[in-house]
Amino acid sequence: MCDDHQGDASDRDGGGKGLGRRALFVTSAAAALTLGSVTFGSSGAAADSDQETRTIRGTLPTGSPDFVYLPVEVPPGVRELKVVYSYDRPTVPAGTAGNALDIGVFDERGTDLGGKGFRGWSGGARTEFFIRADEATPGYIPGPVRPGTWHIALGPYTVAPQGLPYEITITLTYGPPGERVKPVYPPERARGRGRAWYRGDCHLHSWYSDGRRTPAEIAALARAAGLDFINSSEHNTQSAHAHWAEHAGDDLLILLGEEVTTRNGHVVALGMDPGTFVDWRYRARDNRFGAFARQIRRAGGLVVPAHPHATCVGCNWKFGFGDADVVEVWNGGYSPEDEVALADWDGMLVASVREGRGWIPAMGNSDAHRDPDPVGRPQTVVLADDLTRDAIQDGLRAGRSYVAESKDVAVAFTASGTRGEHAGIGERLKVDPDTPVTVRLEATGSPGCLIRFVTDQGVLFTSPTLPDSGTGSAEWRTTASYAAYVRAEVRHPPVVPGFPGPMAAFTNPIFLGRR
Repeated sequence: MCDDHQGDASDRDGGGKGLGRRALFVTSAAAALTLGSVTFGSSGAAADSDQETRTIRGTLPTGSPDFVYLPVEVPPGVRELKVVYSYDRPTVPAGTAGNALDIGVFDERGTDLGGKGFRGWSGGARTEFFIRADEATPGYIPGPVRPGTWHIALGPYTVAPQGLPYEITITLTYGPPGERVKPVYPPERARGRGRAWYRGDCHLHSWYSDGRRTPAEIAALARAAGLDFINSSEHNTQSAHAHWAEHAGDDLLILLGEEVTTRNGHVVALGMDPGTFVDWRYRARDNRFGAFARQIRRAGGLVVPAHPHATCVGCNWKFGFGDADVVEVWNGGYSPEDEVALADWDGMLVASVREGRGWIPAMGNSDAHRDPDPVGRPQTVVLADDLTRDAIQDGLRAGRSYVAESKDVAVAFTASGTRGEHAGIGERLKVDPDTPVTVRLEATGSPGCLIRFVTDQGVLFTSPTLPDSGTGSAEWRTTASYAAYVRAEVRHPPVVPGFPGPMAAFTNPIFLGRR
């Protein structure tokens, strides 16, 4: 594969090396292709200018490795690194993937998986970026451009049958490095209401990855949506972390995370320590995800597989759920993908009962990127001791939560025994197998909807339609021997006869019995 393309590269400006020599190396993670180095003047300054530019061209064939690295030899005295790139998008037959090429950069500390060299990633959202000490393009980490071998990272997401011709222009600007700006992060506490139900949306994208909204716009939309907390979750970069502090407040807790976007599924790292970066350059076959799940937890975060049954290339979750703390069952507008995710999650609940092991709670998030994507639709409503990072995460981890389509929808779900036993969402009602149990759901903001109670056997109760006021309740009686758990759904009327309607809200389960 490599030898067939040795003549594809050229250096338009006449300096440095072309890409005639290529080396394919395979680590214990994903395979990668390293191109020939690009060099600049070694004197620390250009002869007649404060800038030097190199342009590199090449073609990636179908079947290229997940990542292609272009080494750039950066001399001393560089103030700014700027990269501009483009690639061909030829017409392809129907049903065939076209070209899509992502981009990012690693500094002189190297490209080791999980190493310290990461300096930014914009995926396919931008055609150029710059880095200097005091500022960087959104998605990239500001800081000095130190001398050494940097690597431009290309990610051929999909390659057309014709191949993927690309062009990369690198410009170094020389001069004093400028003053590095110390990052400021949002506080881990907001003014809460003590132990209460708090609403959040933990999967959002700003212009620091492939979104189009600023943090200020997202914060305003979050407040309008009735949210108490949000989580920064840019694709494969922590660059937004230092840009949220001014938008937090007594009324809005802002957690910091990342959407780790691998080729075999995406995971939301929810509420990590500020500045934490989680690598994404591996597939399920590389057996690396467990190590990075542990890194997320060491950084104080939760591991949340996102949209596990999404159909976009690389979005479908293939790592299993053994390392998950919570799973995102509802992503954006309720869709058939979410219906499949819900059924899969329900199957995991049954397995947890059968095997006598812990269970994985569900949550929902908007995954909003740009107008008209609504922030906070859906939103996860969690019972927490206070509006703090730790308390919110404790509630999510314990499954003391439900998912609602908007701030207008609220539910209260309980189970009770005959001797005053009582349990709420995410809890266990400890009763004998044949003790009568009453489950009750109260709903508001759901006009015309139906209440359903779902057990390990399936849907065992459906209520009449709720009145136009949207407020109503339903009760159902069972025993622990008949139902290992009960969870509740509030559904809109069916769109297709014989199939359930779109979701308005659903709860995590209440388990029944003494184990």
